[in-house]
Amino acid sequence: MGNYIVSARKYRPLTFESVVGQKALTTTLKNAILSHKLAHAYLFCGPRGVGKTTCARIFAKTINCMSPASNGEACNECESCRAFNEQRSYNIHELDAASNNSIDDIRSLIEQVRIPPQIGKYKVYIIDEVHMLSSAAFNAFLKTLEEPPQHAIFILATTEKYKILPTILSRCQIYDFNRISISDIVEHLQYVAQQEGIHAEPEALNVIAQKADGGMRDALSIFDQTASFTGGNIQYKSVIENLNVLDYEYYFRLTDCLLENRVSDTLLIFNDILNKGFDGNHFITGLASHFRDLLVSKDKATLPLLEVGASIRERYQQQSQRCPVKFLYKAMKLCNDCDLSYKTSKNKRLLVEITLIQLAQLAAPDADDTSGGRSPEQVINPIFKTSGMPEQKPQPASSSTASVSSQAGGRVASSAMPRTSPLPAQEKRKKMPVIRQEDFGILPRSVSESKPAYVPQKPLAEAKEENSAFSESELDFCWREFANKLPVEEKATSARMMNLKPCLLSETSFEVVVDNGFVEKIMKEVAPRVQAYMRQQLHNSHVTMSVRVSAPHENVKAYTRVERFQMMCKKNPELLKLKKEFGLEFY
Repeated sequence: MGNYIVSARKYRPLTFESVVGQKALTTTLKNAILSHKLAHAYLFCGPRGVGKTTCARIFAKTINCMSPASNGEACNECESCRAFNEQRSYNIHELDAASNNSIDDIRSLIEQVRIPPQIGKYKVYIIDEVHMLSSAAFNAFLKTLEEPPQHAIFILATTEKYKILPTILSRCQIYDFNRISISDIVEHLQYVAQQEGIHAEPEALNVIAQKADGGMRDALSIFDQTASFTGGNIQYKSVIENLNVLDYEYYFRLTDCLLENRVSDTLLIFNDILNKGFDGNHFITGLASHFRDLLVSKDKATLPLLEVGASIRERYQQQSQRCPVKFLYKAMKLCNDCDLSYKTSKNKRLLVEITLIQLAQLAAPDADDTSGGRSPEQVINPIFKTSGMPEQKPQPASSSTASVSSQAGGRVASSAMPRTSPLPAQEKRKKMPVIRQEDFGILPRSVSESKPAYVPQKPLAEAKEENSAFSESELDFCWREFANKLPVEEKATSARMMNLKPCLLSETSFEVVVDNGFVEKIMKEVAPRVQAYMRQQLHNSHVTMSVRVSAPHENVKAYTRVERFQMMCKKNPELLKLKKEFGLEFY
């Protein structure tokens, strides 16, 4: 049994031309080599498996090539190139910063930098996962990185550029590697399959490329896995089974059901998907992507954005013609809202099912279309219709019917008789009296949060007496009523007023005693509004209000709601029984 080499290593690029998906970066590096304008430090950053370390090795081999080609590639024939290809070159040093991240490792590297190369022009130091270096190691590396020997070139590779110190970044030429496109990955996988003698369907390779998420190394690893699973015959069905990928067919069937407003079939398809072990969040994100692909398939200008196989592309074009644009807008919005709420939902399956019901009702004939597809209303219409005759609304008897009934001696057809209540009038349930917390001096949880600021208005009817007498209890009631009507912005003032008690000095004047000058200032500011309110409610145009600070011997302690209730219970113990019976609480 021979030594097996995985495809990611066997088909690793050896030249700039063979690097997949990084055309701009490889062209820049080749031009720098041809023009002999080499920097002393490079930083290659990007996602995993996109060719950072591979390009660093090719760059190191090419700058040490003794007879480079005119296009900037290495000859692969000189002693330096053969030593590199056979992995015995002393001019290339690789350091894994994930396991060699201490300051001692960097000091050892700095000592090696001083030794010039024996063969070739440059010694290249490739530091992989450089963001794993400690702060002390970074600081020790700064001076050497800024002014290295002429024969030393550093190539730093990382997947997390934001973790590197700005002082390091400023000393390097930065090359950002992009994710490899699906079409480039599929093309390279077809080349590998041809070299290995493996039959692979384009749709199957497309699924592998999407699963790899822009990484060629991941794509080649998945390719080897599926090739072993299928025995060298990679088909679409076997790939989605091996990789546990949701089939396109589910989304096409589901969209057909949604367009025809078949809610029951939609829920059954979702149940089948759950029974196969797929997660609801994975399903709803895939459905949103499906609607997005349908949208870009409607226009030939956006058709290149559809990254699927040829046969799947035709199905998308066919189904997109039956999908209204507004339906796709609303559907994507609903799926996105469901995705955002999925993690915080306690009943995740119900959340997805409600979304599917809303999606099915978007194409209903009676669907509300006032939003124009921008913000669908979260309204669910009845799904299952009940059997039986629909209930008819009673129609009032017209004047002609009444005259006919009177002429017929009071005999009226039963179909025209109005419906009456099955219960006698005296047996109807009476309304319970409403008990407010304000009646017990208890402030509700929110003090008039939804009520606007009170603006006193003069009553329309002037017939009422303008100088009516009032008692201190009526004064106190109006005082608390005004406090409850204050807006949320004056919640503090409302709370202070609830802790104060107005005292009647004469028939038309009352006094409020406070314990400090700060509260006195606030009460004087609100006094004109209080007076206007009192005059209107008490029907006395001569009501006046005065505010003063209490004398040292006076006790104007502000009682809490609980203390106030306890004092009331001492006067009337029945209040405590009432509180327990109704389960009242203090807020």
